[in-house]
Amino acid sequence: MKQLMVSNMSKLVLIVTLSSLLFGYVLGIKECTNRPTKCNETDRHQLLSVNSETSHYHLTPTDDSAWSDLRPRKILFEEDERSWSMMYKKMKISVGYSNMSGGFLKEISLHNVRLDPESKHGEAQQTNLEYLLMLDVDTLVWSFRKTAGLETPGNPFLPPSWKNWENQWIEIRGHFVGHYLSASAQMWASTHNDSLNEKMFAVVSALSACQDKMGTGYLSAFPSEHFDRFEALETVWAPYYVIHKIMAGLLDQYIFANNAQALKMLTRMVDYFYNRVQNVILMYTIERHWQSLNEETGGMNDVLYKLYTVTGDSKHLLLARLFDKPCFLGFLALKADSLSGFHANTHIPIVVGTQMQYEITGDPLSKDMATFFMDTINSSYSYATGGTSVKEFWSDPKRLADTLQVDNEESCTTYNMLKVARNLFRWTKEMAYADYYERALTNGVLSIQRGREPGVMIYMLPLGPGTSKNIGVHGWGTPFTSFWCCYGTGIESFSKLGDSIYFEEEGNVPGLYVNQYISSSINWTSGQISINKKVEPVVSWDPRLQVTLTILSKEQGSGQASTLHLRIPIWTYPNGAKTMLNGQVLSLPSPGNFLSVTRNWTPGDKITLELPISLRTEAIKDDRQEHASTQAILYGPTLLVGLTSGDWDIKRGSTASLSDLITPIPASYNSHLITLSQNSGNSSLVLTNSNNSITMENFPKPGTNASIHATFRVVMNDSSSSVVDPKDFIGKSVMLEPFDFPGMVVAHGANTEGLQILNSGSGINSVFYLVAGMDGKPGTVSLESASQVGCFVSYQSGIKLSCKSGSSDAAFGQTASFVLGNGVSKYHPMSFVLKATTHHPNHHPPLPPPPTTSSHHALPPPPPTTHHPTITSNHHAPPPPPTTPATTATTTTHHHRHHAPPPPTITSTTHHHKHHLQPPPTTTSSHHAPPTITATTHRHHL
Repeated sequence: MKQLMVSNMSKLVLIVTLSSLLFGYVLGIKECTNRPTKCNETDRHQLLSVNSETSHYHLTPTDDSAWSDLRPRKILFEEDERSWSMMYKKMKISVGYSNMSGGFLKEISLHNVRLDPESKHGEAQQTNLEYLLMLDVDTLVWSFRKTAGLETPGNPFLPPSWKNWENQWIEIRGHFVGHYLSASAQMWASTHNDSLNEKMFAVVSALSACQDKMGTGYLSAFPSEHFDRFEALETVWAPYYVIHKIMAGLLDQYIFANNAQALKMLTRMVDYFYNRVQNVILMYTIERHWQSLNEETGGMNDVLYKLYTVTGDSKHLLLARLFDKPCFLGFLALKADSLSGFHANTHIPIVVGTQMQYEITGDPLSKDMATFFMDTINSSYSYATGGTSVKEFWSDPKRLADTLQVDNEESCTTYNMLKVARNLFRWTKEMAYADYYERALTNGVLSIQRGREPGVMIYMLPLGPGTSKNIGVHGWGTPFTSFWCCYGTGIESFSKLGDSIYFEEEGNVPGLYVNQYISSSINWTSGQISINKKVEPVVSWDPRLQVTLTILSKEQGSGQASTLHLRIPIWTYPNGAKTMLNGQVLSLPSPGNFLSVTRNWTPGDKITLELPISLRTEAIKDDRQEHASTQAILYGPTLLVGLTSGDWDIKRGSTASLSDLITPIPASYNSHLITLSQNSGNSSLVLTNSNNSITMENFPKPGTNASIHATFRVVMNDSSSSVVDPKDFIGKSVMLEPFDFPGMVVAHGANTEGLQILNSGSGINSVFYLVAGMDGKPGTVSLESASQVGCFVSYQSGIKLSCKSGSSDAAFGQTASFVLGNGVSKYHPMSFVLKATTHHPNHHPPLPPPPTTSSHHALPPPPPTTHHPTITSNHHAPPPPPTTPATTATTTTHHHRHHAPPPPTITSTTHHHKHHLQPPPTTTSSHHAPPTITATTHRHHL
C-alpha cells in the first residue's frame, strides 16, 4: 500500500506542477511570507488570456483516466488538449535525470582554488575562518539537544532577545547551524584547515545523536509541533526555511567533506518530510499544500533537486517539485512582471531551485523562467550595487528613487542573486552575467563584513541619503548575539569566494574561463596545469586593472594544449588596454568579450593584462523624468559613495568630463591624517568636527561616522617634506583640514572664541604652529595660533583659543595639550575629491591672504578656496578600518531640490541587462551629495 501511495503521489505531483506552469495554473498570492492565504482569483484572471478555471486536485488518481481528469477544464489552446495524454505517457515512462549539464561550463572545485591571503578577498576569507573557529560546538547544538531530550552541556546562545535569532525561544532557531554546516564545509574545501575540519565533524556527530534520539528522522532545533501549525495554516515562523538550511548544510558536508554520515542523516530527514507532505495532500488537497508555501520555505526545491543528483531517488525529485511554488513561478512562466510586493528572499531561492530543475530535466520552461527573472530584476529592481529589495520586499518596478533608505539590499538577496547569475553564466557564457556577478560580489558581499573583525556583519546595505551601516533596525551585528538570516548567508559567502573565479569547458582542447579578477591560484586538473593569478590592488591614482597569470607547473609528460579565456569587462575601454604573452603583444577584443589564448602551456609562461578603469555615471532605475538626474558614480565595478555631510552641487559645463570634476586623492595623504585627543579620567576625548564647530567628544570606534569627524588632514607649506609619522609635523606651521570636508579648514576667531570650520581662504586665523605639548609629556602637542602668538587651542568647558596670561603654567599646559595620534579614519585606496563644487547655503568666500608674521615658522599656503568633496571607495582596506559610510551620492543634471544634512547619496542601478550591456552615459552636472564619496563595497563600519 505504501509503495502504491508513493507511485500515485509521484504521478500526481509531476502532473500538477507541469500543468500549473504550462497551462496557466497561476495562484496570484502576494502575501508570500508568514501569511498563508487563499488564492487570489483576480490576479489569476488578469494574467491569463482566457478565462481558465482549475479544479482542486486530490491525491486519488491511479491511471490514465485520472490524468485526464486533472486537465484544466479550459485550456489555452486546442493543441494542448491533444498533447495532454502524450505528455502523461512520456512522464510515466521516464522521469529522471536528463544530464543536461553536459553542455554547461563546469564548476572548479573549491579544493582546487586558493585565494591570495594578502588580497582583500583572502583577508575576508581569513576573517570568516576565524569566526567559524570561534563558535563553540556545544553552544551551536544546544537547542537541538534540548529538543531531542538529550543532556545540554555548555550554554545556549544569549541573550533571549528577538535580535538574537539563535536563542532558545526564537522559532527560527537552528537556521544558523545549517548555514554553519555549509559554510564550514566550503571553508574547509577552500583552506583545508584541520581545526575547522574537526569542529564541523563534531557538529554533524552531535546532530546525528539528536536525530537518533528522536527516532523518526526529524531533526531541528524546535519541536515538530511547528509543522503541525504550518500545515494547519496557523502562525509560525518559517519552519521549512530552517529545515532547508539544515538539509543544505548536511548535503554540503557530504559534497565538500565526503561525510557519509551527513548524507545518511539528510535522506532520513527527507523521508520524514516526504511523509508529512504526502499526508497533507491526502487529507486536504494539493492546492492546500501550495497555499502553505506562502510561508518562507527557503530553497527546499533547490536542495532536493541537488540531492536527487546524488541519490537518483525519484522521491527526492518528486518532493523537490512539490516545493516549486507555482503561485510565483506561474507569473515567470507567463513572462509577467508581478514581482512588486513579493518578499524578495522568499522567492529568489525558488528560482535557484528552478534552475536546478532545468539542469536535471532539461525543461526549457525552467530555463526561460530563470532568464526572465534575472532580466526583470536587472532592468527594473536593482540598485547600482547590483543588489535588490527595500525592507526585504520588491518595490514598484522602475520606481527606485523613492526607496533609497537604511533598509535597502538585504544581504541574503545578494547571496541568492549571485547563484542565479552564476547558473545563467554557466549555461550561456554571456558576459552580462559575469559582469553582474562581479558588481554584486564587489558591492554587496565584501561590504557586509567590518574589516578584520570576525563575526561583525550587517543585515541590510543602506543606500539612502545620510545613512550608514551603523544605523538602522539592526546596524552592525555581534559575533555571539545576532545570528540573523544574513549572518548565515554571510558566513557562507565568505567561505566560497573562490567558487566563481574560474569555470572550465570540456573538450579535446579544454578551456578555462577566468571569470573574476581575484588574486588566487588554481590547480586545473583537466588542463593539466596550475596557474597563479596576481591582481594588483586597484587605486584611484593609477586607473588600471593589472593582472598577471603565470603557469606554475604542468603535469609531467603532458603535451595537451588548452585555452585560457580572459574576461574583458564591459566597464573598461579599448584605449590604453593591452595584453602580452611572454612579452609579445596580443590583440584584445572589445569590452564585453573574452580574450581566448590557446597554447601548449609550459611552466613560466606569463600573460599580463592591463585594462583602463574610468569614472562613469549610471542613472537609477526610475522611469520618471524628475528622477532622471539621480545617478551613481562608479569606478570600474565599484560604486562610490559620499562621505561628507552637507548640500553640494557639481557645476558641470556641457563639455566637461567626469574626470575633470573628480580627481584622485594621492597615496601619501594617509600619512597626513591625525587625531588629537585628551585623557579625562577614565575616558578619552577627541577633537571633533561637529556641524562645522570644533568640540571634544568621546573617542570613537574606528569606522564610525564619529571617527570621520575626529580625523583631520595636516596641510603643510613644505610639500617636499617627508611625512611617515604624525610626529614629523611637530615644529611645522600647519592647517587642519577635516577628513570629510576637503578644502575647508579649522579656524579661530578672536581670543576666547570657539573654533569652527571655514573655507580654506579664511586667512591666518586658520594657521597654527604644531609644537611639543605644553604639559611636557611625551607624545603630546599644542596648537599655537600663527596670528596670535602665545595663544593656544585649549579645552576647558569647551574648545577655544586661550592665551597664557593669567593662567598657571601647569593648568594651562594641561588644557592646551593633546595626544597626537594617527587618524582614526584613513582614505581608502579608491578615494577621490570633487572639484568645482558649490556649497549651499553657507558658502564662505575666501579671505585676504594671511599677513606676514615675525615668527620663524613658514606659513603654508591655504588649500584651494573651494571646498573639494572627497570620493572614496567602500572596499576593504588594511586596518585601521577606513571610515566610509554605506551611502551613495546623488548626481543631478538639473536643478534638484536641496537636501538638508545628512546628505543625499549617489546611487543608481546597473546597466547589465542580459542581451545589451552598454556602457552608461556619463551625464552629471549638479551634485547634491557629500564632498567625500566612497563605494558601497567597503568592508568597514559606517
